[in-house]
Amino acid sequence: MTGLTRRALPALALPLAALALPAAARAQAAAPAKSAGGTPASLTLMLDWFVNPDHAPIIIAREGGHFTRAGLDVRIVAPADPNDPPRLVAAKQADLGVYYQKSLHLAVDQGLPLVRVGTLVATPLSTLSVLRDGPIQRLEDLKGKKIGFSTAGFEEVAVGTILGTVGLSVKDVTLVNVNFGLSSALMSGQVDAILGGFRNFELHQMELEGRPGRAFYPEQHGFPIYDELIYVAHRDRAKDAALRRFMDALESATTFLVNNPEESWKMFIEGPRKELDNELNKRAFKDTLTRFSLSPAALDGNRYERFARFLAEKKMIRSVPPLADYAVELPPA
Repeated sequence: MTGLTRRALPALALPLAALALPAAARAQAAAPAKSAGGTPASLTLMLDWFVNPDHAPIIIAREGGHFTRAGLDVRIVAPADPNDPPRLVAAKQADLGVYYQKSLHLAVDQGLPLVRVGTLVATPLSTLSVLRDGPIQRLEDLKGKKIGFSTAGFEEVAVGTILGTVGLSVKDVTLVNVNFGLSSALMSGQVDAILGGFRNFELHQMELEGRPGRAFYPEQHGFPIYDELIYVAHRDRAKDAALRRFMDALESATTFLVNNPEESWKMFIEGPRKELDNELNKRAFKDTLTRFSLSPAALDGNRYERFARFLAEKKMIRSVPPLADYAVELPPA
């Protein structure tokens, strides 16, 4: 699902039209703080994909009145193309975009004026997965096997790094582009493993379909730990007070979410999102609760610099830029 290890979400996809939320504000929403002009500040947020449980804090912030109380009118838009958010934010056609830390480093290296201003999911989600009852019990068993991936550009470094921890290399396997059919390719036997399936989705999907999987976690096999999902803005907006209020609203919403998971689930699936009310999404929602950033505006600079050095060593980026060029902690509003 990312620009590096994108996954398909056929059971999770929600049409763009379903993003329209109920017109009536929740009764508990307090009167909003005003912008300098006396009206709520308008922000457009581009998601990385169709609405799914990874976006729960955003939905709760809107449904629970957290954006309203912060003096914000936030328009949430799902992209027609998952590659659109960084391009639209860089072109100042959207105020914020949900993106991926791994992709951010590459985008900045290619010249896009993007900067990380917040974190949504603060742990890696991507995996290298196999069938639990299949012949691959250890990473060493992948020698001579096929590994499926979705999006070209990062697969050789990812597979090579993971296999390198057990004395193998990318030359010991065959990489197969299976487009967005990661889980189906693995369950059908087209490939022996898949790169990029998310641990909070694909593993549940496979188990529900009677073909449970086993995951190897990249951060336990050579990868530096990274933020999976982040918020990016144009570099010119790095001191925008409205963006800080947005992050503060998300902090409030995320705290409500983890304190009240059952009520939050009901809020998440109500109205136009009722199509998400199924067992897969319910499991994914619960499984993702512990992975959301409780302090979305806070920046762990070492985490970003460490991953940048890793990518530079792998020749994925030309050099390690100054941290302030691509990741910031917004000043207080």
